[in-house]
Amino acid sequence: MNSQKHIFVTLGAVLSVSLISCAVSLLLVSRHYNHQTFDLLNVICGEILEQEPETRKIIAAALKEYQNGNPDGVIETDILSSLGYRSSDFSGPAHRQNLFSAVTGLLLGTLLFLLTFLYRNQREARRIQALASYLEQVNTGKAMVLSACGEDDFSRLEDEIYKTVTFLYQTRDAAVRAKADFAENLSNIAHQIKTPITAMSLSVQMLRQNAAKEYPDALEKQLLRLTYLAEALLKLSRLDAGTIPLLREKTDVFTLLVLAADNLRELSAGSGISIDIPELGEMIVTADLDWTMEAVMNLMKNCMEHTPGGTVHCSYAQNPLYTEILIWDEGEGFAKEDLPHLFQRFYRGQSPRPGGIGIGLSLAKEIITRQNGTIRARNRPEGGALFEIRFYSH
Repeated sequence: MNSQKHIFVTLGAVLSVSLISCAVSLLLVSRHYNHQTFDLLNVICGEILEQEPETRKIIAAALKEYQNGNPDGVIETDILSSLGYRSSDFSGPAHRQNLFSAVTGLLLGTLLFLLTFLYRNQREARRIQALASYLEQVNTGKAMVLSACGEDDFSRLEDEIYKTVTFLYQTRDAAVRAKADFAENLSNIAHQIKTPITAMSLSVQMLRQNAAKEYPDALEKQLLRLTYLAEALLKLSRLDAGTIPLLREKTDVFTLLVLAADNLRELSAGSGISIDIPELGEMIVTADLDWTMEAVMNLMKNCMEHTPGGTVHCSYAQNPLYTEILIWDEGEGFAKEDLPHLFQRFYRGQSPRPGGIGIGLSLAKEIITRQNGTIRARNRPEGGALFEIRFYSH
């Protein structure tokens, strides 16, 4: 659409200049022709008066009649034709001058057109060369910011090239980061798998020497650890790949917390830890019940592991912007050095508990953030670790 508009504007300018040029040329030619006619009549009248002075009044009357356009039809005889003259016999010099002017104008117009055409081609060639040089710099990784060179037919192409190059740079950086994260995850996974395999190997060796009861228990514990690791990694990989459809359904917060606590009943009973969930009225969040419950369970388990013989507390509130869920314990809280890294995958902190693999908190964060939520960890002023979850309404 812009190119058509540009063509129409160009054609309109060319036609306007052409019409103005024609009008000026016609004015000049008409004025020149009037001078030629006046000079011709002056010569003829002078010759007649020189030979017949008494014809002055007749000539004056004829000129006046001619000036008024011969309205009465007095002059009807073509005298010059009867005498053997033609109109071209009296316009030789003017005709040649007019022809010379026309040829000169044509040559000047053609020259101007060629100069304009060459200038436009050279300008387009410079713009194409600049864009080609920029793309070469992109290929070598030395490209700078593409600066605008004015508004013309190439401006939109410049914008699209800049957008494409920016997107390619972002994609490349994302790929580099993904590759680095993948390598780090593989290293962490190998380390996590190596620990239970080593423990199981030692247990098998001890079983061969002494079939005591504690060795099968140790084997079972490490197998459970490997099973949990495999399941957690599978969940994370499915979340990363986007193959898990998180449902958008209305879920009551109290029901969500109670179901999560019920799934941890066996663990809490074995460790002597209770989970306190007050009923604060109906509050609804839009989230996937099963996966959100999985995230809440991981947070509760983390609090239970750091509150031996204590209580894990829950609370929740709602305002027009978000619904907030708080989960905290009565333990020592987080180490200051651990706070920035708590939700990183395979991070186990300064004092990791035996058997931990450092994947539960990262899985919880992944689930919550994918449902228009945020999660934050901090220490309470009264003591203990606190997890703060917010599900935003919009």
